Amino acid sequence: MAEEKRIIRVGQLGCGTVGSGVIRILRDNAEAISRRTGCEIRVKSIAVADLADPRYVEVPESMLTTDATTMIQDPEVDIVVEVMGGIEPTRGFILAAFAAGKHVVSANKELMSTHGGEILRAAEEAGVDIAYEASVGGGIPILLPLKQSLAGNAVYQMLGIVNGTTNYVLTRMTEEGLSFSQAIAKAQSLGYAEADPSADVEGRDAAAKLAILASMAFNSRVTLDDVYAEGITGITSDDIAFGRDLGYVIKLLAVAKDETDGISVRVHPTMIPADHPLAAVRDENNAIFVSGDAVGELMFYGKGAGSLPAASAVVGDVISISRNMLSGGRMVGCTCFYDKPIKDMADVVCRYFMIFNVPDRPGVLARIAGVFGDNGVSIKSVIQHGMGKEARIVLITHAVREASLRATVRGLEELEAVNRIVSVIRVEDADVDER
Repeated sequence: MAEEKRIIRVGQLGCGTVGSGVIRILRDNAEAISRRTGCEIRVKSIAVADLADPRYVEVPESMLTTDATTMIQDPEVDIVVEVMGGIEPTRGFILAAFAAGKHVVSANKELMSTHGGEILRAAEEAGVDIAYEASVGGGIPILLPLKQSLAGNAVYQMLGIVNGTTNYVLTRMTEEGLSFSQAIAKAQSLGYAEADPSADVEGRDAAAKLAILASMAFNSRVTLDDVYAEGITGITSDDIAFGRDLGYVIKLLAVAKDETDGISVRVHPTMIPADHPLAAVRDENNAIFVSGDAVGELMFYGKGAGSLPAASAVVGDVISISRNMLSGGRMVGCTCFYDKPIKDMADVVCRYFMIFNVPDRPGVLARIAGVFGDNGVSIKSVIQHGMGKEARIVLITHAVREASLRATVRGLEELEAVNRIVSVIRVEDADVDER
């Protein structure tokens, strides 16, 4: 008689968009998951805030509870899946799960980007695993490849489109000529943007994900507070049009670089060459471009959000932990064994795209060039467009420290020959390392 398969039981915190997807995948793909894992994975109970709330997936009422603490302490629960989000009480629930000897799978980017060090230490001390692939990139496998497949590399750079809302908005502005407000309204109507999209469009969501990515890639703890964040609310159709004329596409880019003087981590609108692989990432899709000393350049691409893509990553982590439970193995724990300094944004070096309006009269361009020269900023290319009594100057600088560019902007603002600085956008391309 065939040996009966072991049952791994899951207790789930939350049953919203992602949580519903987890239930659906474990139910619909149960047979294949069982064959691949060597065990049966069952959801035993789901802790929710309100039993009367509507669900995106049908679950038996007997499986639902409002008592998360009792569920976590249940001796039959092997793995706690956290898909409720937020810092508290989530942090407390996860620490309680560790104390009870439970492994944890989380999709919580906010928690892991702010308290990741504490969470990983607590898991190690309790002798259990914490996995959080779904916290970055939705269904895109990226954290496990960084920790295992690329462990033999010195990863020195990551460029990422890690927020689907802003990528959708910028795609519509670029391809349809929509204004920012029109594009965000369209994103909201399709469910790609929240009613309050500020965390997305101001760059905070991408910054949290970048902190997690950089910590893992560079083996040094990076928190959300370390990441410079600037959003896309100021991007205009003129920025997009002039950028296109110069061969660039604007993306909200998460940039992480491991440099000799520290780690640079920043999120901001960025002009990238139109032939760069990231320039072709459209709509709500995400992509992460990784550079390593041995592997060269890799790009991880796919759906960065949504019920099933994110749930796919959660279920993948549940399966990994289940396999380890059967074999007696463990997942790779915290790999932040360095303590590298975080570079101040003022010390970051890159190129800049600028637009400003000036009076259309002789000598103006020379006075402007003088301000750039006084601050050690070299101009790579400049275009002047006549607009009647005004002229529009569009230029790109050579690579320069952010502090020097800021000083140049202050000098231009004080210059009578400049009516208005319209745009300042960073440029990321092959020339970015020039000095």
